[in-house]
Amino acid sequence: MPKLTRRSLIASSTAALALDGSKGSGLVLPDRWDCVVVGAGVFGAWTAERLRAAGQRVLLVDAWGAAHARSSSGGESRMTRTAYGADTVYTEMAWHSLPYWQALSDVAGLPIFHRTGVLFFFESEHPYATATMAAHRAMNLSTQLLDARQMAENFPQMDFSGIAFGLYEPKLGALMARRAVQTLVDRFVRGGGSYLKAKIIPPAPAKTLDAIQTAAGDTIRASRFTFACGPWLPKLFPAVVGSRIFPTRQEVFFFAPPAGDDRFGPAQQPGWADFNGGDLYYGFPDLESRGFKIAFDKHGPSIDPDKGDRTPSPEGLADVRAYMARRFPGMAGAQMVEARVCQYENSANGDFLIDRHPTWPNVVLVGAGSGHGFKHGPEVGRYAAQLSLGTLASPEPRFSLASKGTVQDRSVH
Repeated sequence: MPKLTRRSLIASSTAALALDGSKGSGLVLPDRWDCVVVGAGVFGAWTAERLRAAGQRVLLVDAWGAAHARSSSGGESRMTRTAYGADTVYTEMAWHSLPYWQALSDVAGLPIFHRTGVLFFFESEHPYATATMAAHRAMNLSTQLLDARQMAENFPQMDFSGIAFGLYEPKLGALMARRAVQTLVDRFVRGGGSYLKAKIIPPAPAKTLDAIQTAAGDTIRASRFTFACGPWLPKLFPAVVGSRIFPTRQEVFFFAPPAGDDRFGPAQQPGWADFNGGDLYYGFPDLESRGFKIAFDKHGPSIDPDKGDRTPSPEGLADVRAYMARRFPGMAGAQMVEARVCQYENSANGDFLIDRHPTWPNVVLVGAGSGHGFKHGPEVGRYAAQLSLGTLASPEPRFSLASKGTVQDRSVH
């Protein structure tokens, strides 16, 4: 098999990133890497960076590029919030990840973190809200419990008819997803990591894994491997996770706010989630003039990430329009300016997968972001890197492969 050359370590197609591991670093390509991370989405990029920071020689590989259009980390925005009901493991991960997002935003050319605040609202007393407030008080977070009158006073652009109360997180907000991952990969390369655009062939069954093959015929050898391939993880390891990760089709819509109207911009409109009746809608203000974002969080039909139809449906558009007219009357009839079809890759209940391969102890599998994973990237990367290096003090049972069911029954929101 041909060896990787300096020329094969390529730059991103986004010229501003200059992701060329052979420039300015004095890089000598090893015959064997310390660590190879496959998948340059949010989980893979943060894992690679954490491994690099731990002194490892790391190669990050992606078939299409960091946060590419079909990846679960692509697109404009993702919510960062610590409201997780009784699932305090995610409250803690989101909170501990936030300083890393803020630090990355501080060094980026354009903002990565927009502190818009986040509002969850409920039509009646709800165990999710009660457990969230208990967890936040225990952590001394600044979450505010607002009644309907207070919400109407603070956010008059929203119609809170039928709503009893809300939870407002003033220090949280929105992450610019694609920009965040591409900036992180840029920093990773500038810090001495290496990045390769290449398609990886599914590893063949064997007693050990000490090398992977690219579709171009290259052999990549390493002591440790991490696969963080989003909805492609079941395709690489069908026997291990093929029945335990469920990619679903999700539609997202953006609408133009009224001209000259700041009510739906980030200074006045928080990120939000309507946690009512089992139908969870969520959205963002008009971030960077791209449009007011709204989506229905219910899991859609299954999708093949390579072949699935990514044309938004008229039914999905009609649904969010009807909801928007009811809850955001000033946006009724607004022009749609953009629509996307992305995917979640769900575990049975919404928990992450961060565990060793059952046969290969030097291989870590990372995935099942389940539609809520992006915000946790820095902590997922820390956990996965420590697991790979054998320095993880306390493995979380909920992240284990053994805990993953084969029937969808979502409980993490």
